[in-house]
Amino acid sequence: MTNNDILKKLRVALMLRDDQIVEILELVDFRISKSELGAFFRAEDHPNYMECGDQVLRNFLNGLVIHLRGTKENPKNPNEVLAKHKAEIPKRETSKERPEFKAAPKDSEKYRGDKKPSGSGSSAGKPKKKSFPKGNGKPVVVEKVVFKNGKNKK
Repeated sequence: MTNNDILKKLRVALMLRDDQIVEILELVDFRISKSELGAFFRAEDHPNYMECGDQVLRNFLNGLVIHLRGTKENPKNPNEVLAKHKAEIPKRETSKERPEFKAAPKDSEKYRGDKKPSGSGSSAGKPKKKSFPKGNGKPVVVEKVVFKNGKNKK
C-alpha cells in the first residue's frame, strides 16, 4: 500500500472532508492547500496526481492523534469527535426517510377475491387504440422479399 492509499482509506473511514484534513495538518504546524491535498486523492494515471510523501503522512497521523484524543491538558473523547464528524455530513435532499419498500399490486382490490376490481385502475380513463381494418389504404413500408442466397432452384 502506498501513502496515498493509506490517506484515502483514513479519510473514508473517519468521514473527513478536505478542509478538515487541512485543519488537522495545521494542528502540527504543517500547511497544505486543498488543491495539493486533492492531488493525493486522484487516480495514479491522472496528469495532476502527486505522490504523498512520508512527511505529509507522518504529520497527518500526528495531527490526527491530537485531533481525536486532544492534548494532555485538554483531553477529548475520540467517540464524541467521530460522532460530531458524522453529524456534520449533510444529508442528501433527494433521499427520503421511508419505511422498508414493499411492492403492492397496482389495483389492491383486484386481488382480494371477494369483490370485482374497481374501475379506477390505470387503464380506466385511457382512450382505446384505433384499429385499422386490413386494406384501408395504409402505405406498405416493407415489401416481401425472397432471398435466394445465391442458389438457383429449378
